[in-house]
Amino acid sequence: MSISAIEKEVPNAEDIRVTEDTLSVDLSDGRTISVPLEWFPRLVYAAPKERNNWRLIGRGHGIHWEDIDEDISVEGLLAGRPSGESHSSFKKWLRQRQSRLTTQSSGRHKRRR
Repeated sequence: MSISAIEKEVPNAEDIRVTEDTLSVDLSDGRTISVPLEWFPRLVYAAPKERNNWRLIGRGHGIHWEDIDEDISVEGLLAGRPSGESHSSFKKWLRQRQSRLTTQSSGRHKRRR
């Protein structure tokens, strides 16, 4: 008996859209995949400007958000895998983010005076 492995080529991301509750990715094979934004907590906490500051990486095999240090692979989306970030790692990131935003906010108030 012979077993043959079937290799499926993963399509590339071509464009993305992020709404308040959904991440949608247009793929090179014509499909669009949409997943709940809650799968990726960093995107949930990101401001709209940060959500829209993305770029394709690996010739469209993934998406990177510089402002929030988030990477998502097309393969992971197609497999239905939410973020693999641990709860402790996310909490650390969130604390650092809140601290940075507070510092930036107080800096703006000082400059206005």
